[in-house]
Amino acid sequence: MKYKALKHVCFTGLIVLCTTVPVLAQDTAHITLPEAEKRFLQKNLSLLAEQYNIEITKAQVIQARLFNNPTLALSGNLYDPDQKKVFNVSNSNGQYDIALQQMIRLAGKRNKEVKLAETATRLSENKFSELLRALRYSLRSSFYNLYYLQQSISAYDKQVPALEKLNNAYSTLQAKGIVSLKDAVRIKSLLYSLKAEQASLQNQLNDEQASFELLLQSNKTYFITDADKSDLSPASLDQFTLQSLVDTAYANRSDLKLSENSMLYNQQNYNLQKALASPDLTVGAEFDKRGSFVNNASFITVAMDLPFFNRNQGNIKAAKINIAQGKIIADQQKQSVENDVQAAWSKVLNTDKMLHSIDPGFENQFEQLLDGVTDNFQKKNISLVEFTDFYESYKNNVLQLNQLKNDRMQALESLQFAIGKNLFNN
Repeated sequence: MKYKALKHVCFTGLIVLCTTVPVLAQDTAHITLPEAEKRFLQKNLSLLAEQYNIEITKAQVIQARLFNNPTLALSGNLYDPDQKKVFNVSNSNGQYDIALQQMIRLAGKRNKEVKLAETATRLSENKFSELLRALRYSLRSSFYNLYYLQQSISAYDKQVPALEKLNNAYSTLQAKGIVSLKDAVRIKSLLYSLKAEQASLQNQLNDEQASFELLLQSNKTYFITDADKSDLSPASLDQFTLQSLVDTAYANRSDLKLSENSMLYNQQNYNLQKALASPDLTVGAEFDKRGSFVNNASFITVAMDLPFFNRNQGNIKAAKINIAQGKIIADQQKQSVENDVQAAWSKVLNTDKMLHSIDPGFENQFEQLLDGVTDNFQKKNISLVEFTDFYESYKNNVLQLNQLKNDRMQALESLQFAIGKNLFNN
């Protein structure tokens, strides 16, 4: 009864797993990391949208450089009761007035606004670089996750067909009474267990594939990631030290440059707000045909606000507080950079040390034994326990090695993300 129940559970589980494995996209394409990065730069909508912000701030620099337009004012006689004329603006007996004014900005306001707009452009460029750094890290991390998940799934592709063939043979032999039901069910259970694990990995792969496709803005293509030895075996880490990596991060991290330019922006805004406390000067000329103390009167006009009440006190105070706040944020960001590099460097050293402690030939030895173990079991040279133990060991060995290799690549990508620069040219 126990064996029948086990068979029923395994068979039911297999049906569920087969129905939950998603169908792959219609188109399938192999892609390398350089190809993925090239496509990412051309297609990613977040990057394309952020680039428009740079162009917007450049347009604002153009606007800041423009001078104020002069003001022309015309006034004329609407109705002349003496002459009984409408719009009497004739030179002989009409009246009209012409005034031209130009505002002159004082205290260097225009130059300060230009500098502020130029810094805003640099801030937009820093934000774009920071977005690019984050998205590129996501892309490269996703690429390696896909690669090693595909490698792990391929290991099941070697085991499952061999076990299916063996399971069919044992089912036939068990029906004839040649082998026990216990051995047949154990083979079937191992087969179903491997298929369940393969389906679970496939689900992880599909989730990762969806993230990868979103980064490349292509949801109609199923990507198979290809990586060569140079991609998976970066240069030696001996050439790097923690301090050199921290110095590199200080020189390259876009978020640091963003905080530095934010401090500059706050200082320039403070200077501008103080300048805005100074009133501007408006000068002009006016011609009055007959409405003044003499005919054809000419005037020069000068006007200026009197800063008795509004001297921009609130904006000046707010700008000063922004400077103090920005300095704290910049100091915190600098400390965060050093912590990020140190943590990433420790992960790299740990995973690299662990991976190099494994015998390079160990993986190949398991691959060579896989086919032989199945043949030897069928020839009864090894027991069922030894056979199933080897299959479990082989599977665990492949999964653990792939996970460790992926962990190393993820640690290297985290380090490159932390310093803001590609160290290994891969």
